[in-house]
Amino acid sequence: MALIRIDPRISIDDSEISENFIQASGPGGQNVNKVATAVELRFDVARSPSLPEGVRRRLMALAGRRLTQDGVLVLFARQYRTQERNRADALARLIDLIRDAAVPPAQRRPTRPTLASKQRRLEAKGIRSEVKKGRGKPGAD
Repeated sequence: MALIRIDPRISIDDSEISENFIQASGPGGQNVNKVATAVELRFDVARSPSLPEGVRRRLMALAGRRLTQDGVLVLFARQYRTQERNRADALARLIDLIRDAAVPPAQRRPTRPTLASKQRRLEAKGIRSEVKKGRGKPGAD
């Protein structure tokens, strides 16, 4: 039962992560048909006791299509030819996702346009209006 350190306040137990090994397509030569090098990593986000509620909600939003209806995050790693490198890649991607979810979004402060910006906008509208008026049919002057 080793702990995987995400950041100073978040650690997840490695028993919360399950890995399945499957045959990968792609590079590997004759070995590709004999050895299961691709990794399917599963992490139950919805029921994980290690994640604070805010991190859990943001992680579920970040996961997108990688999240099942039951709240399980599924990551596939098949980029490398060896099982060890694919395991490390999948775990690194999971840690990166959780780290991204651990950062709360910055609060937006509503602002108002300055007087100068309003004046610039109105001047630009006036200039544009004159340009468009000049495109019309000549009047009976």
